[in-house]
Amino acid sequence: MPEGMNSAPGFAKHPHYELVSAAVSKRVSATMGGAVIADSDRVLVLRETGHGPVYYFPREDVAMDRLTRTDHASHCGFKGDASYWSITGGGGAGQNAVWSYEAPFDEFVEFKGFLSFYWDKLDEWRENGAVVTAPS
Repeated sequence: MPEGMNSAPGFAKHPHYELVSAAVSKRVSATMGGAVIADSDRVLVLRETGHGPVYYFPREDVAMDRLTRTDHASHCGFKGDASYWSITGGGGAGQNAVWSYEAPFDEFVEFKGFLSFYWDKLDEWRENGAVVTAPS
């Protein structure tokens, strides 16, 4: 697809809005109910205007067998349409705890095939084996 065919419309209205991504140089894992839901040394971190940093995991490094796709969806004028999953066995905390931009806008295409988690919906996060309370 030629560049610009799926451009994010949000930048036309807000040209100074930023989506800054970087590879995380640590192994990051997330657990719920004692089970590892995601564990990877290929995590991307997104820093977005008005939001705290968010980790995105490659789909291959997520326990997809512990996730159930839901009907919930959202739209971001900078990233695209998000699909959601609930974490099996996560109770209420696991509802719609995971999202992915499966057909992201051009400006966010490097995140295609990655999933993210609401930080506070998982029980524990670790970076290089040490418990953390927020993404670095």
